[in-house]
Amino acid sequence: MPWISNPKNTVDIIKKYNFTLSKKYGQNFLIDSNILDMIVAAADIKEDDTVLEIGPGLGSLTQRLASKAKKVVAIEIDKLLIPILNETLSEYNNIVVLNEDILKTDIGEIIDKYAEAGSIKVVANLPYYITTPIVMKLLEGHYPVESITVMVQKEVAERMQAVAGSKDYGALSIAVAYYCAVYMVGVISPNCFIPKPKVESAVIKLVLGEKCLKAVDEKMLFKIIRASFNQRRKTLQNGLLNSPELNLNKESIVQVFKEMGLERNIRGETLELRDFIELADKLLIKESGELSFGKNNKINKKE
Repeated sequence: MPWISNPKNTVDIIKKYNFTLSKKYGQNFLIDSNILDMIVAAADIKEDDTVLEIGPGLGSLTQRLASKAKKVVAIEIDKLLIPILNETLSEYNNIVVLNEDILKTDIGEIIDKYAEAGSIKVVANLPYYITTPIVMKLLEGHYPVESITVMVQKEVAERMQAVAGSKDYGALSIAVAYYCAVYMVGVISPNCFIPKPKVESAVIKLVLGEKCLKAVDEKMLFKIIRASFNQRRKTLQNGLLNSPELNLNKESIVQVFKEMGLERNIRGETLELRDFIELADKLLIKESGELSFGKNNKINKKE
């Protein structure tokens, strides 16, 4: 089977099936073999790896993954692409194509069923309109995922690796930093796709592992992060005080700010991850007077 990513082959397949690309699903098919090779190389696929691919499209990236990995599980939401994939990938016996919505899919179940080593690597050309929900599901689910190598909109990639104080820094930057290390692999021109997107793209790799910094209550941490960036023009204090998710006492906020040496008018974009963790842990203690830190950075009830 020739590489699907050849522009002529891609067009021929689209014409053969009279397939209409869907704006609803954000379909832009890669037609540059060099970019596909770069993605696979960055993902560092080994012969005993199980790969989860999200949005295989016509199967151009799937082909390359299958030639390297032990197994590829491809999740495709568009049912019209399933018969196409069944043909384009027919020569491979190590590919499983599932017609599912990744945001509704039980990823843990997929890993249990298909990953003999008990872990997976995620590789994908992600639909840009739902990039953040997909990435956050993979991170927050605490699945045994070794790495996530994905094509995303360039602006999203920049937000993922942004540092405190920069214009791109926000809730996504902190969330990604909490779970993994971030590496920019390369920037991709719109000319590498059919049809051409209106924005530049980027390949980014997220490597999961031991977290150096850990919050006592992860849910509390992310509520505080969301509250800090929901309205960027507001001060951090006002953002926390007005958050319906948190329902914090103003006195607790003021006291914790004093303990941390934070100015009253400070804004969330100036705080680093470690600051947010300290803020979340201290507010948790202030709001739960009967609780205290115990062994292993956990909270125990006072006797």
